[in-house]
Amino acid sequence: MNDILNVILVKEIVGPVLIILVSIVIYLFLKQVVNNVFRFKSKRIDNKKSKTINGLINNLIKYFIIVIDLVMILDIFGIDTKTLIASLGIVGLVAGLAVQDTLKDFVAGVSIIFENQYRIGDTITVKGFRGEVIDLGIKSTKIKAYTGEIMIIPNHLIEEVINHSLEKSVAIIDIPVSYNTDIDKLEDVLSNLFSKLNKSIKGLKGDIKLLGLQSFDDSSVSYRVTVDTVPMEHLQIERVLRREIKEALDSNNIEIPFPQVVVHNG
Repeated sequence: MNDILNVILVKEIVGPVLIILVSIVIYLFLKQVVNNVFRFKSKRIDNKKSKTINGLINNLIKYFIIVIDLVMILDIFGIDTKTLIASLGIVGLVAGLAVQDTLKDFVAGVSIIFENQYRIGDTITVKGFRGEVIDLGIKSTKIKAYTGEIMIIPNHLIEEVINHSLEKSVAIIDIPVSYNTDIDKLEDVLSNLFSKLNKSIKGLKGDIKLLGLQSFDDSSVSYRVTVDTVPMEHLQIERVLRREIKEALDSNNIEIPFPQVVVHNG
């Protein structure tokens, strides 16, 4: 009697443990295979999109293995899973309703990826929250703001999204100079400077353009400069350009005026 009891205990304890351990090994193996496949094809597929699809496939594999494990463990405990599934009836209907949102999240996640709405690493705005996509799973998307906050939103609730990383950005700089500035000299200095910077600044998607006179202000006139940049690099490139322009104007004795007020004594 004790031998039979021991066999049953071994079956019901060791069996589930072995199933879980084997499943972990299988999951890690399949995950490595998927990672290697996407690493091999990374040159053919956009890196962000590759990383996003890779994560989604790994999630699918994980949940599939978990479901298989549950079925096998229930079989070990003598539960007829086929009969159980067939006899769920109203419980199955309730469960189906309960997972509706999960199914919606999954469908929405697949749609997001294949419609290229956004990818891991993109900067997006959803429901007024702007940040970098740090994770895109089968249920939710995680967005991290530059200040550190993380927004976790179910995929099916993402109805409208602004993607700041799909197309090029534009750096725009207005250069104030004195009304007494020699315009020809200014344009020559800037043209020579931009010819050098076009080759040295990383992240440009075209040549730096001096558009011309932008506005007449109280103490200065402003010239506008623009350049196309890789997505989301325009702010950093604007900082670099301002520094280079300031140094070039100073070395050529071109004045950048400060606000002045003329006071008349009555």
